[in-house]
Amino acid sequence: MPKEYRTIQEVSGPLMIVRDVENVTYNELGEIELANGETRRCRVLEIEGTNAVVQLFESSTGINLEESKVRFSGRQMELGVSEDMLGRVFDGLGRPIDGGPEIIPEKRLDVNGAPMNPAARAFPAEFIQTGISAIDGLNTLVRGQKLPIFSASGLPHMNLAAQIARQAKVRGKDENFAVVFAALGITFEESNYFVESFRESGALDRTVMFSNLANDPAVERIATPKMALTAAEYLAFEKDMHVLVILTDITNYADALREVSAARKEVPGRRGYPGYLYTDLATMYERAGRQLGKTGSITMIPILTMPEDDKTHPIPDLTGYITEGQIILSRELYRKGLQPPVDVLPSLSRLKDKGIGEGKTRGDHKNTMNQLFAAYSRGKDAKELMTILGEAALTDIDLLYAKFADEFEKKYVSQGYDNDRSIEETLDIGWELLRLLPRSELKRISDKLLDEYYDA
Repeated sequence: MPKEYRTIQEVSGPLMIVRDVENVTYNELGEIELANGETRRCRVLEIEGTNAVVQLFESSTGINLEESKVRFSGRQMELGVSEDMLGRVFDGLGRPIDGGPEIIPEKRLDVNGAPMNPAARAFPAEFIQTGISAIDGLNTLVRGQKLPIFSASGLPHMNLAAQIARQAKVRGKDENFAVVFAALGITFEESNYFVESFRESGALDRTVMFSNLANDPAVERIATPKMALTAAEYLAFEKDMHVLVILTDITNYADALREVSAARKEVPGRRGYPGYLYTDLATMYERAGRQLGKTGSITMIPILTMPEDDKTHPIPDLTGYITEGQIILSRELYRKGLQPPVDVLPSLSRLKDKGIGEGKTRGDHKNTMNQLFAAYSRGKDAKELMTILGEAALTDIDLLYAKFADEFEKKYVSQGYDNDRSIEETLDIGWELLRLLPRSELKRISDKLLDEYYDA
């Protein structure tokens, strides 16, 4: 029987100090029993001599210091995992909220995970098809990669996240593919949108969803990504599945971290976020990847809204350091009505060259990708010039490039949220656009490929 302590000294927001504890360790779980018999979960954040700083998972309202009791369990936070998790919806702490039965766990795993030995990592190399041209064609997602989406307040990142979760697939036969979707600090309407969207398309059957709502405690929000990644590690490395993890919104997660840090009276870093924000994000992001000798993989798409559309804000800034590129959504393209409003020029997938080409996508992928980037960039410059000097100041070829930029946004980038394009369709649309330009302008594509595709 765990020892009970009636020595609660102080409660401050989500934190509580318990005096005179024995053999209590960092991160250990516990529960508080109130005078009326109600119990609330907590975990140990810090040990100072015989005093423990304890973090509450639920509200601290109604805790009477004199009459409440604290018991420590002797174990860390764990998640009961099983293949039965697929098709289910859980709250931020891994409890079912879809009306279904409790999961009977095959095993219980520590939510902090075991660090992956860098020498045991396999390099990301296989293509994942999201069905979205702006990603598949120009900023290709590779199995085992971390590719964040940088959005901003009011932009449709929720629609894009749901579309990727519905459409993503690993090409090839008999590939076991699953999606782990973690929603952090979202509204009930947004949570409901995701569940219904997955259910209608049938994607829910291969999805494990963790939903932490905006009115849930901040402390739960910090635990939710760990729950999701623990489920992903189990499916990937023990059940040989290829798992796509989508985390939205990382900004809400970082804000919860800042809230708890402020309650602990820690010295704040940039913009009030704790100094360990980089470390904390890295321990989360680095759980993605592939392991040598194991079939499964974890690919991660963290989604974050940049406060004030600022790319230099600590959250996107640090995320960019840790991950392999970024997909950027543009307010300007959103105003033009593009769906999704992906700004392909500042977007980048650092591993895209590893997942494309013969046997993975198609032999012409690399050349057409480079040519589309170059042509779109020149078209945007021509349009800016047209705005300043007027159409008459542009040469005929500049006008062609300006037309190309408009058509590229309309046909290639803006495909809607229900259009699932294969990589072949995406590449064919690219060629259709390149035919707007004279063959002599396509300097980044070999004559052999031009003969095969341009003149086809």
